[in-house]
Amino acid sequence: MPGVELDVVDEVFRSEAGKAVATLIRLFGDIDIAEEAVQDAFVVATKRWPDEGLPPNPAGWIVTTARNRAIDELRRESGREDRHVRAFELQIQSEPDPVEGPVIDDRLRLIFTCCHPALEPSARVALTLRLLGGLQTGEIARAFLTSESAMAQRLVRAKRKIKAANIPYRVPRDADLPDRLGSVLTVVYLIYNEGYAASTGDELVRSDLCGEAIRLARLLRAMMPDEPEVIGLLALLLLTESRRAARTDGAGSLVMLSDQDRDLWDRELIDEGQTLVRASLRRNRPGPFQVQAAIAAVHSDAADAGDTDWRQIVLLYDRLLTLSPTPVVALNRAVAVAELEGPSQALALLEDLRLDRYHLYHATRAELLRRMGDIEGADLAYERAISMTGNEVERRFLEQRRVAPT
Repeated sequence: MPGVELDVVDEVFRSEAGKAVATLIRLFGDIDIAEEAVQDAFVVATKRWPDEGLPPNPAGWIVTTARNRAIDELRRESGREDRHVRAFELQIQSEPDPVEGPVIDDRLRLIFTCCHPALEPSARVALTLRLLGGLQTGEIARAFLTSESAMAQRLVRAKRKIKAANIPYRVPRDADLPDRLGSVLTVVYLIYNEGYAASTGDELVRSDLCGEAIRLARLLRAMMPDEPEVIGLLALLLLTESRRAARTDGAGSLVMLSDQDRDLWDRELIDEGQTLVRASLRRNRPGPFQVQAAIAAVHSDAADAGDTDWRQIVLLYDRLLTLSPTPVVALNRAVAVAELEGPSQALALLEDLRLDRYHLYHATRAELLRRMGDIEGADLAYERAISMTGNEVERRFLEQRRVAPT
């Protein structure tokens, strides 16, 4: 099979699998049936598309093929007496259902469903990333800074919990939406993160995931226009997205924020993002996504790296730590402290952080040690970061930094 054909199927899988799974879960009400049917449909695609070419609507082809294969499988599993009745019921289920409540999108509906309070918070996020984001178990494990085997067990337990508790696949009522909002926002944020800095592969960015996360954030904003954290999340994604064109050079190599050509930053997205930041903060109910968006807005205000208001950024990270006291937030604050007070002060802040599984922790230590003249210590930290990096673009960048003159 020509390599280009495999690449095309892979591209469709990465961009459409989550959407197809969401649709199949709505139709059949079962995670395993939906996942297996979509996987089967893509196996069929790898066999047929190289000879027949791409169908006019690849996404629709996948959903239709997956639906039909699921119906066939359930027919085979049904008893002789009820299989015709079951097939008829499935045909009815396969028809579009009326919109329930305010959630009008299959993928958004799935996020809210997986964020049911009966599931542990971490399981809600992990399961939705698996089903909707199309992320592999290893990619999700990276987002949670845990091992792939531990994450696989967590996903299995979450699926079992849904079955055991008979959690329905339906839209929550308006009154129940706020209780699930935190998990939903986290899911959308992590989908974007995986798109903006892919954990594996030969390219730094997965534009399909970036676009999907922004689309979902806009849907949430339309549903809940006065919720400040929803506004803050959308602002954060837009301000981050505004820098995407400058993150790599013509050869596809990673470019540090301080070295980016800011003429390539998307001013339209910056203007929209800054307007949203101001709108969210005016509501005087600050949350983690609003503060992160404010930090991104400060970066977007600087005409060049030297104009960055690092004191304001450190103050915002101080506020963020009170709202979200996580090691990753502390790590990012330390990076800002390094710009304001120097690398030695920042390095001291890293000593107590438990981020040994996080490659960016080791990359940050390497940069700080390098700036302090500790070449041997920096070399060891770079080596550790490189060994933990699954993305080829990031790996090349770290290798280049490791041997670059001080």
